[in-house]
Amino acid sequence: MKHIIKSVVFAVGISAAWKAHAQQNIQFTQYIFNSMSVNPAYTGYKEEWFGQLGLRSQWVGLKGAPQTGLLSIDGLADPINKRHGVGMQITADRLGPQSATSAYANYAFRLRLNEEDTQRLSFGIGAGVTQYSLDGAMLDPVDGGDQVLPAGKISNWVPDIRFGVYYYNPKWYAGISVMDLLSGDQSNNIFRWDNTTTDNIRRKRHLYFIGGALFDLSQGLKLRPSLLVKEDFNGPTSLDLNAMFIFGDRFWLGAGWRTGVTVFEREYNRVSGNSLSGRNSFSAITQIYVTHSLRIGYSYDYIVSRLSNVQNGSHEITLGVTFGPKAPRILSPRFF
Repeated sequence: MKHIIKSVVFAVGISAAWKAHAQQNIQFTQYIFNSMSVNPAYTGYKEEWFGQLGLRSQWVGLKGAPQTGLLSIDGLADPINKRHGVGMQITADRLGPQSATSAYANYAFRLRLNEEDTQRLSFGIGAGVTQYSLDGAMLDPVDGGDQVLPAGKISNWVPDIRFGVYYYNPKWYAGISVMDLLSGDQSNNIFRWDNTTTDNIRRKRHLYFIGGALFDLSQGLKLRPSLLVKEDFNGPTSLDLNAMFIFGDRFWLGAGWRTGVTVFEREYNRVSGNSLSGRNSFSAITQIYVTHSLRIGYSYDYIVSRLSNVQNGSHEITLGVTFGPKAPRILSPRFF
């Protein structure tokens, strides 16, 4: 009965997510505007105090589909030497009856690599905690009073750390990070609501690689291609490819493609007839600087996987604000 309930309740959520893109970590299409969500070493990169609010509604029209919110702030602790980036990030994620709310404090040590201060190498660490919850009242078992299911909402707190390295210059950037180092420990279950049953819905460890470049196409027009690779060593490797045109340094317009790629042989590859689809989504992305201090971003993901017939795509909106004392002159404009 336990396996039946899990299959019915989470088939649309967890299983569909695996088939769509393998990873079950929080996913934002607009990470390209603020990469602190995938790499703590990015903290302080903009060299100004920057706050961002992000809201994502995934697979609109599908009951129990993921709903995600993000609030972050980061800047420099020493605006003169610009060696110490500090920040905080809060996320809230819900998928059907399960939810996860996280809070992280980030620190980045930023090494200056040239006299002009246009190149930096950052080492970042994030430490925080996640509250994982499961609402048994939202589950609808075939047999009433099923002891396998919790009677109400249960939750537990799990500490976590993350590490990252990030390099940038005016023309390109690259970074690598490891996320959910502690919460990804599956040796101990975080829920036990009777003497025999345990369950575990915490996120898995992930390895992220980000990279991108900037090209001047003409006066007032730039091209910014980028990529994101997500790896959890269980499902297919997830690859995001994006390209943004930047008009007059204020209006960004572009598109992206998210898919699964085969990098390592998985257990399911060795099982006859068992495979996961790599198809996922196309994205349309835009960002506009309303003022020097205020930016608004919007993206829409058009799903091309088997979920395409039962949902209406994914919407994401971000609001970014630069505030606080004006920083000393930034020698290299922040396009990454």
